[in-house]
Parts: sequence; C-alpha cells; structure tokens
Amino acid sequence: MTTIMPEGKRVKDALTWISAQSKDQQDQIGLVREAVFRFNLTPKEEKYLYHLYQDQTRTKS
Repeated sequence: MTTIMPEGKRVKDALTWISAQSKDQQDQIGLVREAVFRFNLTPKEEKYLYHLYQDQTRTKS
C-alpha cells in the first residue's frame, strides 16, 4: 500500500527527528508520540506518522 506524505515542514522535521532518535531507541511508536508534541503536529499529521511506523513494524515481524 502506497502512502502519500502530507506536505509540511513540521512532518518532515518530525520524520528526520524520529529517524535520528530511532538509532538509539527501538520504540518508534513512543518516538512518534513525543514528536507529535515536540513539533506541534495536527491530528491528521499524527495519524499519518502512526500509520507509517505501524506499517514498518508489521513488515519487520
């Protein structure tokens, strides 16, 4: 399933931050929760990030 990334600097910044942090920490969903507050994401942006990382978690299992 292809996911279209919403445009916006906050989402891009959040993805960059999560990627950098996930090298040290395995809990990507926890990082998404933190990024939502850190980057003041909208509910739609939050849902996109959760969806993105839940799909990645499923494919690794």
